[in-house]
Amino acid sequence: MPVAVVTDSTAYLPADLVDRYRLTVVPLIVVLDGAQRREGVDVGPADAAQALRARRVTMSTSRPAPEQFAETYRRLLADGADAVVSVHLSAELSGTVEAARLAAAETGPRVSVVDSRSAGMGLGFPALAAAAAAARGAGLTEVRRAALDAIDRTSTFFYVDTLEFLRRGGRINAAEALLGTALSVKPILHVADGVIALRDRVRTAGRGLARLVDLAVEAAGTGQVEIGLHHLAVPGRAADLAAELGARLGSRLHASYLTEAGPVIGAHAGPGLVCVVVHRR
Repeated sequence: MPVAVVTDSTAYLPADLVDRYRLTVVPLIVVLDGAQRREGVDVGPADAAQALRARRVTMSTSRPAPEQFAETYRRLLADGADAVVSVHLSAELSGTVEAARLAAAETGPRVSVVDSRSAGMGLGFPALAAAAAAARGAGLTEVRRAALDAIDRTSTFFYVDTLEFLRRGGRINAAEALLGTALSVKPILHVADGVIALRDRVRTAGRGLARLVDLAVEAAGTGQVEIGLHHLAVPGRAADLAAELGARLGSRLHASYLTEAGPVIGAHAGPGLVCVVVHRR
């Protein structure tokens, strides 16, 4: 492959897609009670849910070190790649893109970094698009363009049981958190230009899932789409969401992927998270 594609662990891609598209995944860091662990390697979704429910456990997240990216880029180039395109979690949500850009500046012009302006499969679909272009033999500029085009065709919506975790992590402001908790209102959020924003409010989790379906179908338009689904510790909700989307989208649904969110996103969304990402083909 002339261009190697790198992403990070918050894409929450199914393992078979990572292998099929020859993606390189750099893990973000999760800190549990002071101990640093690599997301998807040393710590997984079950650990996140347990830690978040046991409030006595302190949990935080951090970006990979720039040197980790630099080592990855140097290895891929040494192994025969002509160039590297590195697609990552929104810069508004994490310093991961900054770390990747620092490493790219050190490595040289054959490395290009793309800010997905999203998370989960909102990052995963652009990474897959870049990898598909690379597999066709595209060069650096075309592979980067494939990722950017996919970003423009991707919409991300999610439901959380409470805004407390997002507020605590500084990913949503206190005023929005107050709106989300008043009268036990359940928040529906979306990612708008890289930032998490309140999209709607409902009274129950059931209505929240129904609203996610409506938003996803609206975002899908009239063409073919791929759907990415994530959850944290609520597989039943995710399965119901997948079934309803399949029924509503019918033959327009080209493919759907369901994975559990890892501890980096989980730390800021909390158990109960359900997310749907729409990628218009």
